[in-house]
Amino acid sequence: MKEILVKDVINICNGKLFYGNENETLGNFVRDTREIKEGDTYIAFKGEHNDGNIYYEEALKNGARVCILQKNSVENIIKKEEIEEKYKIASIILVEDTIKALQQVASYKRSLYDIQVVGITGSVGKTSTKDIIASVMAKKFKVLKTLGNLNSQIGMPFTMLGLKDHNAAVIEMGMNQEGEISNLTKIARPNVAVITNVGTAHIGNLGSRENILKAKLEILEGLQENGTLVINNDNDMLHNWYEANKDNNFKIVTFGIENKSDIMPYDINLREDGSTYKIDIDGKTYNVNISVGGNHFVLNSLCAIAIGRLFNIKMEDILDGIANFELTKRRMQVEKNKDGITIINDCYNANYDSMKAAIEYLGKINANKKVAVLGGMLELGEFSKNLHEKVGEEVVKNNIDILIAVGELAKDIANKAINEGMSKEKIYTCENNSEAIETIRKIAKSGDAILLKASNGLNFQEIFNEICK
Repeated sequence: MKEILVKDVINICNGKLFYGNENETLGNFVRDTREIKEGDTYIAFKGEHNDGNIYYEEALKNGARVCILQKNSVENIIKKEEIEEKYKIASIILVEDTIKALQQVASYKRSLYDIQVVGITGSVGKTSTKDIIASVMAKKFKVLKTLGNLNSQIGMPFTMLGLKDHNAAVIEMGMNQEGEISNLTKIARPNVAVITNVGTAHIGNLGSRENILKAKLEILEGLQENGTLVINNDNDMLHNWYEANKDNNFKIVTFGIENKSDIMPYDINLREDGSTYKIDIDGKTYNVNISVGGNHFVLNSLCAIAIGRLFNIKMEDILDGIANFELTKRRMQVEKNKDGITIINDCYNANYDSMKAAIEYLGKINANKKVAVLGGMLELGEFSKNLHEKVGEEVVKNNIDILIAVGELAKDIANKAINEGMSKEKIYTCENNSEAIETIRKIAKSGDAILLKASNGLNFQEIFNEICK
């Protein structure tokens, strides 16, 4: 493990040692005082409604050895004499901006390690692709991977600061605005960059899919010399970009099902509990087994094969990593409750592309009734009505038996489904999660399948927790 000292942070961030020992070693970085353990480093952030900097004393009481605080939040309230009297072994660093400081320290930590890094971005599928790639990489390396979906301007640097004795990392990079991937990729400095697709997530902020493509391609700004870009060649935006840029001065590896690609499957067999296909590699035919259903997981596994081959992992190990990977919770999490109802929990987040994939999955499984419980998709701006209506079209196209539309935005899904020919008697509109839970309890029977899908802000996990009881 490469140690970072207080004096390193001061130098990197142009910070000031308010109190303590500049040779103190920084422990695990924590942002929540309730999670602090003895010897941890507390880094505070100023939010819209709460300022974590003012809880520095609580952090020290709970065992923090070092605190990194934003100067303008505490300069008028923190007293050196009180700190010296109560917390003699503590060190406190003041910086101008703790988010920037976090990113600078994470970048420094990355620079201490000569490791293989895979950086992943895309409109949808980042987390599940990360999970399957990390499972394959773990066959050869000790892998650090992004926990959950901590892929933001704060979450991703926290992941990098988790580097210890790892010799590889699989890092997810998310964004809401132009320039954010550029910042993250320069911290991670990947050897391999992956773009899963370009869809409509955050189109309300970026204005067009062309701008989303541009933002995703920022990942190349941190790609190391002689690095490789891996892309989904079935995605229309990436395919067109590839055709125009395949003679670039960096290596591009493609995977796909429809368009001719470097990594392609055949004899695909999609099942509700998983999928199988064949693939020819170096003159040999291999059978690939995936434990999660859905066409999009076939694409994820193809990406993992491409990554495994780039790092010279044996094909047998790649196949084992794909067959046994564990999916992050709330992403196509399939469970059966005590009443014999299958529940597909895909409620962490939602945009049109992930909605479409989830509805297609529901449409293909065997069930007495197929029930789609759908909420709104956020951050779509002027495109919101049109994209919610397109979800309604998918509900009808995939022969979903019952639609439960939850919340104001989902009414556009319901109205479009009616316009496309779905009977009003098969559609329930609910104002909130409580109404949705009651509706599900009234109509769902043993042998049915229920999909839960909405943006994270609608807290559909509440519905899942209730109907799984």
